[in-house]
Amino acid sequence: MGDKAHTHPGAAGRATAADHPASVRNVVLVGHSGSGKTTLVEALALTAGAVNRAGRVEDGGTVSDYDDIEHRQQRSVQLSLVPVEWDGIKVNLLDTPGYADFVGELRAGLRAADAALFVVSASDGVDGSTRVVWEECAAVGMPRAIVITHLESARSDFEEMTRLCAEAFGADDPDAVLPLYLPLHGPQAPDGHAPVTGLIGLLSQKLFDYSTGERKESEPGEDQLPRIEEARNRLIEGIISESEDETLMDRYLGGEPVDVTTLVQDLERAVARGVFFPVLAAASAADGARQGLGTVELLELVTRGFPTPLEGEAPRVTTPDGEPRELKRCDPDAPLVAEVVKTSSDPYVGRLSLVRVFSGTLRADQTVHVSGHGLADRGHEDHDVDEKVGALSTPFGKQQRPVSHVIAGDLACVAKLSRAETGDTLSAKDDPLLMAPWEMPDPLLPLAIQAHSKPDEDKLSQGLARLVAEDPTMRLEQNQDTHQVVLWCLGEAHADVALERLRSRYGVQVDVVPHKVSLRETFATKSAGRGRHVKQSGGHGQFAICEIEVEPLPGGSGIEFVDKVVGGAVPRQFVPSVEKGIRAQADKGVASGHRLVDVRVTLLDGKAHSVDSSDAAFQTAGALALREAAADARIHLLEPVAEVSVLVGDDYVGAVMSDLSGRRGRVLGTEQTPGGRTLVRAEVPEIEISRYAVDLRSLSHGTARFSRAYARHEPMPPQVAERVRQQSDDAG
Repeated sequence: MGDKAHTHPGAAGRATAADHPASVRNVVLVGHSGSGKTTLVEALALTAGAVNRAGRVEDGGTVSDYDDIEHRQQRSVQLSLVPVEWDGIKVNLLDTPGYADFVGELRAGLRAADAALFVVSASDGVDGSTRVVWEECAAVGMPRAIVITHLESARSDFEEMTRLCAEAFGADDPDAVLPLYLPLHGPQAPDGHAPVTGLIGLLSQKLFDYSTGERKESEPGEDQLPRIEEARNRLIEGIISESEDETLMDRYLGGEPVDVTTLVQDLERAVARGVFFPVLAAASAADGARQGLGTVELLELVTRGFPTPLEGEAPRVTTPDGEPRELKRCDPDAPLVAEVVKTSSDPYVGRLSLVRVFSGTLRADQTVHVSGHGLADRGHEDHDVDEKVGALSTPFGKQQRPVSHVIAGDLACVAKLSRAETGDTLSAKDDPLLMAPWEMPDPLLPLAIQAHSKPDEDKLSQGLARLVAEDPTMRLEQNQDTHQVVLWCLGEAHADVALERLRSRYGVQVDVVPHKVSLRETFATKSAGRGRHVKQSGGHGQFAICEIEVEPLPGGSGIEFVDKVVGGAVPRQFVPSVEKGIRAQADKGVASGHRLVDVRVTLLDGKAHSVDSSDAAFQTAGALALREAAADARIHLLEPVAEVSVLVGDDYVGAVMSDLSGRRGRVLGTEQTPGGRTLVRAEVPEIEISRYAVDLRSLSHGTARFSRAYARHEPMPPQVAERVRQQSDDAG
């Protein structure tokens, strides 16, 4: 690494299908929004010869031509695959959004990758959400490297940023986070800033100058040697400490020189094992990324230091019935197991599924079995069907390059899988298998919508179905209590993209309306009511009278009906009619239009007519009796209360607890967790946390996450209940 002199694409170029898993590297780029991930991908594609110096693909478009919404919003909103080739190795670069609302796309990228490049801006540093992703990668042992960008910033300091990365990412061993290169600075500008013009290879002890637009190698000057020696010695000690040769450290400390070849081999093995995390540098487009500063070094690290798919563990699979099955590790000749990691719609070819093949070989026009993924609670059906694979292709921007097959370890796009959704497993039709889905964040921001017009109403159902098929982090709810259609999203930006996709892709215009929570009513005091339904017209009349008593019950009791009529005052055949009328009225509510719950209704007496009494008449009388009882009673408005668990850094615990109290929450307790975090448990009225997903992110600078679960309904404070009733009246 660092001792090759690539000055042109040479043995590089655009990637096609791989012929063996050993010639594939799957790399996901991780970093906060604005850290320079997409710019870096473009620079790597240029260096690899996949695009020209104008950033154009040979057959049109650019590497960043992914989504019209991304261009309008000026940020990445979805996972993008850019395959390039370097030294005979196919490198699948998975560019992920940095904004927290699109963490589902990030998790899909992590699932499809075997290693990660963490992109850190020299001007912005490491944010809390990037630390969280690093810890997730550490938990599964994913190999990682760090790339520092935006070195052109006047306040950038590579050495200081490397130190901060070691603090943020090297909690267990700071000496496992060390630079492989140091920046080479050019002449100092009038403002005192010296621009980065190249890199200094610490192992090779060579200078790589990019100032002319080409990578030129030279020897360091005498004045640079002390700086190189200090950083090089620390790097060598860090590499040797992770070496599998336990005698190497003793020999090194004893003064025995270690040749560069041994160091590079040990470095590559340590990186591939996920125990050493090199730091590299790359410039932004404004200051040399188009000329490739740092990209050759990155491509060398990826192709020589990152693991092949053969080195990963075989995925755990079962039959659709749940019977465990053993699978060979990344064998192109083994049974087919592939996973849909992303679903999108292309205006020209229809639905496209980005697929990672974990085992076997996927071929065009092959019939495969599609197994469901267990996200039915989010509006995603479980699948257990056979489907014929359409054309296979490798994407590059908006271009799709046809391939005939995809082997284990590689990624490609599959056309026309009409039933498969993100997270589904593709396997042989005669040997169906199922991979457990990866963990998806729970969408906790509700977006209530309604069709803008009658034509939109006709298209809404199909548009929503296609929308949630693409995005498993979105949940579709048809609320039976409020009669609202609710899209549960991860944040405001996620909601904005959902609305834009409904409009631009599926031709559905919707209006956003205030989200309603499922309120209830109950009797606070015992009351009695008399229902009298007597009408006489031509022919048979209507006659039914019933007397009831209503008393409150504990929460969760529902509606209890008791018959205490004596002497046949209400004939036996009409008692169920009274109950039916009471329950129907309870569903409609008795005070503010919300469902009545947790009461016992006792039928005490009544009257009937031998000719004019009927089932319908006693249903009406039962409803009237319940309304009369409510008119003389105190009615409580019940609100849903959620159990909320907030996992937050210790620095923000006080602010979170104070905020929860301000939302009428009751803090139940706190619990220390590893990594300097605290779990705060509380009960909070749901009406107070509709926007908590947005507010908590702001409060904790994106570092906290929370979960919620329905606990119960309980009486709303009178002043709040009055405000809700007033808002309901105003809306009506």
